[in-house]
Formats: sequence, C-alpha cells, structure tokens
Amino acid sequence: MRVALICIDKPDHLQTRIDNRPAHLDHITRSGIVEMAGPFLDQNGSMIGSLVILSVTTMEEAQAWAKDDPYAKAGLFESVTLREWKKVIG
Repeated sequence: MRVALICIDKPDHLQTRIDNRPAHLDHITRSGIVEMAGPFLDQNGSMIGSLVILSVTTMEEAQAWAKDDPYAKAGLFESVTLREWKKVIG
C-alpha cells in the first residue's frame, strides 16, 4: 500500500528544518520505503512542510517511519497527517 505523509512546519521553524535536513534525507535513503518526497513551499520559495509517499505493508509501518523521521524528532511539525493513497497517474 502507499501512504501519503503530509507534514506542515511550525511557523518560524525554517532553521530547524535546515539543521535536520541531512539526517532527514539519510532517513529517507536508509529506509528504502520512500517512493517520492519533497518540501511544500511558501510564496517566497521557502520550505514550509513535507510530502512523502511511502510504500509500506501496513499503516503502522508508515506511522513508525513518520515517528522516526529526524524532522519529527526535532519538533519541526505543526501537523502530521497520514493517508492511504492510490497512485493513478505517473
């Protein structure tokens, strides 16, 4: 199954994102379950959140991945949503 992880950063936490980005990218690479990922941007092009598409067996696996994300551990996110997602195009 695929799960969309939708995270919105806390206001004024860009530095937290920047400081933890290398560890976050390493988490993506090491896990082997991320199909695609990238930041949400504000009108000025600054990163303000994340969209990560996970390929997992269970929702619990997706929840564990999200909990172990260095961004989450650093307290970056104002909100985190996990939704089962069906790929149709692309």
